Amino acid sequence: MSFATTDLCDDNPVLLEEGGLAVLPPVFQHFGGRLQFSGPARTLKVFEDNALVRATLEMPGAGHVLVVDGGASMRRALVGGQLGLLAQDNGWSGIVVNGCIRDSAEINACAIGVRALGLHPQKSSKKGEGERDVRVSIAGVAVSPGDWIYADADGVLVARQKLG
Repeated sequence: MSFATTDLCDDNPVLLEEGGLAVLPPVFQHFGGRLQFSGPARTLKVFEDNALVRATLEMPGAGHVLVVDGGASMRRALVGGQLGLLAQDNGWSGIVVNGCIRDSAEINACAIGVRALGLHPQKSSKKGEGERDVRVSIAGVAVSPGDWIYADADGVLVARQKLG
């Protein structure tokens, strides 16, 4: 699917006004081999623990985007090179992390798109704490399971329905 986030915003002013379409603040950095990606959201809420991230990426992605609310922690990475490969190999379209990633060179070699707040070399804990398929808040924008994520060079959008 070809799209531009700028065009989606221009074509949907009513959705923007009413909240059916939202733009994530421009605080996310781009990683991964895909600059553009889209798909329905699967959500996780975790904090400095990526066991659920791994378990989710081990499942078939079927073109979904994994949205990880990591509480905006800048103290540990929630996604690394091995998880980037899992996401690529299992058919995920992309990952949005409200937190940090690591192994950026490895992730950049993967055929997925990744957005994250930054990089951090320290790995996360692996206790398995967190919630799956719940409404999360990413940089102040609510994301529910099944919402559509659209990401390109100009930004990241969250839509309550598929656009286009």
